[in-house]
Amino acid sequence: MNYEQMSNNKLHLTGTVTQSPVYSHEVCGEEFYETKLSVPRLSGQEDVIPVTVSDRLLTRNELKVGERISIYGQFRSYNKPEGEHSRLILTAFAREILPADDEVNPNTIEILGYICKQPVYRTTPFKREICDVLLAVNRAYNKSDYIPCIMWGRNARFIKDMPIGERLWVTGRVQSRIYTKCLSEEVSEERVAYEVSVSKILVGSKIEEEMGEEKRTQYYS
Repeated sequence: MNYEQMSNNKLHLTGTVTQSPVYSHEVCGEEFYETKLSVPRLSGQEDVIPVTVSDRLLTRNELKVGERISIYGQFRSYNKPEGEHSRLILTAFAREILPADDEVNPNTIEILGYICKQPVYRTTPFKREICDVLLAVNRAYNKSDYIPCIMWGRNARFIKDMPIGERLWVTGRVQSRIYTKCLSEEVSEERVAYEVSVSKILVGSKIEEEMGEEKRTQYYS
């Protein structure tokens, strides 16, 4: 498995388990379960992030509600059929579960991917600049994860005219956001969106120029 498949999607979360693991699906005899982790922000608010865990990890970690843990893994996506359409579902895929580490940032993500839809730039009523970008992140076995990213201020202006196919390395945090989905003229429902709030961007050749091959290899080992 090459660098792109192994090391272009790294996630760390530290928080409190808010849901007992519930069976999700099975792949090649390995069962996977879903739980949720409440991760604090500096502002005092919390992001509640869905987490997918293998039964092999659960044999060593019961993940009781109220338990504080750290997980290391990847931020992944899959399409869930809904009638004639499908919805992009995002989850933190746990590769390792450890006791909570309060010495490090509780919510960090680093991904290397490619812009796969035209960035959408807008401003809020208070003139805050925002740009939404969807990144395709390569995974093993010719799969890809499609990760929504949101960028602010200077980063939003910098990225708004980037072409589809541009290669980006971004760092930030995973956040949850509640929104209302209109299903018809009379029916709507409250949903939760998950996205990467970006703090730093590197583009194209700047990735190697700034990080350097030796540093990059060490950083993602």
